Amino acid sequence: MQWNTSADFSPLVLFLGARHQRRIVRTLRDAAEVLMTEWPLEDGEEYVAAVKACADAITGQAGTDQLRDLLLSAAREAGIAVLSVIPDSGQTTPHMAA
Repeated sequence: MQWNTSADFSPLVLFLGARHQRRIVRTLRDAAEVLMTEWPLEDGEEYVAAVKACADAITGQAGTDQLRDLLLSAAREAGIAVLSVIPDSGQTTPHMAA
């Protein structure tokens, strides 16, 4: 799998840190970087599951949809606000999650 392309990954915007800096996750590479270098909580169950799913997606053992779902769960666990764009019948609708 190409891990630096966005063909199979619906974008997420994560608001990280005290200043809520935006981090756009468009690719598998973006997901890996944010999980490994910018994640505020590294011992949560959802975080560990997202890291494993990321490694599995990189090696082709899992899909990016599963990773995206686990990334959203890990963000909820860590109290990270997320803006996600989910295709819905050919249209995109922004959704906010906290």
